[in-house]
Amino acid sequence: MKKFLTWGGLAFLVFFVAFRPGEASDVVGNLAGGILDAANGFAAFFTNLVT
Repeated sequence: MKKFLTWGGLAFLVFFVAFRPGEASDVVGNLAGGILDAANGFAAFFTNLVT
C-alpha cells in the first residue's frame, strides 16, 4: 500500500508540474514561505530565550 501511495503521489506531482506549472510554482513558493516563517519564529524564540 505504501509503495502504491508513493508512486501515485509521484505521478500526481509530475502531472501537476507538467500541465500546471504556474500553479505548481505558486504551491512551492507558498511552502517555502511557510518554512521560512517558521524558521524565523524559531530564531526569534531562541534569541529571546538567550537574551
